Amino acid sequence: MTTHMFTNAKVFTGDSETGFASAFRVVDGTIDWVGDAAEVVGEGSVDLGGRTVLPGLIDSHTHPALIAGTAAAVECFPPAVTSVDALVETLRAHAASTSGEEWILGRGFDETRFPERRMPTIADLDQVSADRPVLVWRCDAHSAVCNSEALRLAGIDADTPDPEGSRFERDDAGRPNGVLTEIAAVSAVTSVIPPPTREEQIATILTFGEDLASRGIVAVCDLLSTRIDDPLGVFREAASRGLRTRVALYPGWDPEHPLADLAPGDTAGRIRVAGVKVVLDGAYSNRTAWVHEPYPESCDHGLRLVADDDVLAAADWARRNGVQLAVHAMGDRALDRVIELFADREPWLDDVPSVRIEHATLVSDDRAERMRAARMSFGIATHTVFFFAEYDGYETALRAEQVPDAYPISRLFGTIEALALSSDRPATAWSGADDVMLSIEAAVRRMAHNGTEFGADAAVTVPQAVLLYTGRARLLSPLHGVGRLAPGFDASFAVLDRDVFTVPEDEIASVRVAETWIDGQRVK
Repeated sequence: MTTHMFTNAKVFTGDSETGFASAFRVVDGTIDWVGDAAEVVGEGSVDLGGRTVLPGLIDSHTHPALIAGTAAAVECFPPAVTSVDALVETLRAHAASTSGEEWILGRGFDETRFPERRMPTIADLDQVSADRPVLVWRCDAHSAVCNSEALRLAGIDADTPDPEGSRFERDDAGRPNGVLTEIAAVSAVTSVIPPPTREEQIATILTFGEDLASRGIVAVCDLLSTRIDDPLGVFREAASRGLRTRVALYPGWDPEHPLADLAPGDTAGRIRVAGVKVVLDGAYSNRTAWVHEPYPESCDHGLRLVADDDVLAAADWARRNGVQLAVHAMGDRALDRVIELFADREPWLDDVPSVRIEHATLVSDDRAERMRAARMSFGIATHTVFFFAEYDGYETALRAEQVPDAYPISRLFGTIEALALSSDRPATAWSGADDVMLSIEAAVRRMAHNGTEFGADAAVTVPQAVLLYTGRARLLSPLHGVGRLAPGFDASFAVLDRDVFTVPEDEIASVRVAETWIDGQRVK
């Protein structure tokens, strides 16, 4: 039996806003005792020097499989890339570092930050290369842009019909202009890109795990794990080679190719299938979220991507296999449709919500109360990094009267018990989207990257924001054993270089993780 006592610390236990201790004991990788350092007598201990300790952090909505499947893509996120010309130059530089036969790939641009205020098109990407295929994903990962060669390889021309719920955008003559709006249109091109090998995917996931440890993140939910083949096998192989992160996988629901039922053991262990994901609509920053009122200066209501029957078929699969249904619903109309479909249905899970709603951008008092009072058990994974990073898009997509209901974290904190903040990395317009301290500062200050205030009444306190990465986040998904420092929980925790609870609010994002421990072993 291996025992370590940790003392002389400010230990946030994750059980409440006021739950603090100053010492804890670890036995064989599990928390055995938490209490007052004054009670520690006659035991050898690790002196943490008065530093602040948090339970290991949980990123409840992220995309490691997407990162593994697009490992060859160069990052084009703000604030590094903020113009069409800068995007072209970044892709050109990346092309020079790759072989002449490979696709030139990028991800993360946000045209709302460009002075041109327009999407790049085929004319721009043909400047990167005329004979090699080029594709770059938008920051929301729902849309992309490609060049002429990529369209040729995908067999897309002026006569190609738009996929259902998506669009091949076109020029005035009706020819595809390279802009691929929403997932089915993007997939029509990405389906011809040679995927990374399994070994390359595993290597990327191992690197991703190291990145997570540097942020103090010990557990994640992958909300579209079918971005790679055999995600459960790939992640479990990565775990056998050193990945320490707990991972809950949510494969995507494809109406054309329904998922096979799960096998015994698929839903158990540190790497497990935890649910199935349905993408009901698009994104606000791209004005494709499905909304009641049309977007400002427009008659466009966004895009609904799947029909009710497909959502209900995914729910039946989740119920049959004893896992969660996760529904991407950003627009208010999409969110209302999820509530209408499931509010009166019987939940099928006891320990976590049967239905998770991803993003849930506009949540009025009425919507929050309908979810709270529903027969169905609902949970929400939402964000503050979205309005922080993508304010330029939200500024034009939201009506002024909608801002008070946009990412209303304080309202949700008091209404929805299973609630988490998360990063959506790499599907948002910031290269450090999984920096938890950045997200916490945005939750507390309610300011965008440019200093603009965004719904100040929805601000939460620092302890509340930390709970949404720890004690409250653990209620959202079956990542058992993490999120609290209490007897019986994993000895997984983060030691900070400064006290996040007392630093000035405008310095929260500068707080760093000095040490990360998983199961009683230091990994960072």
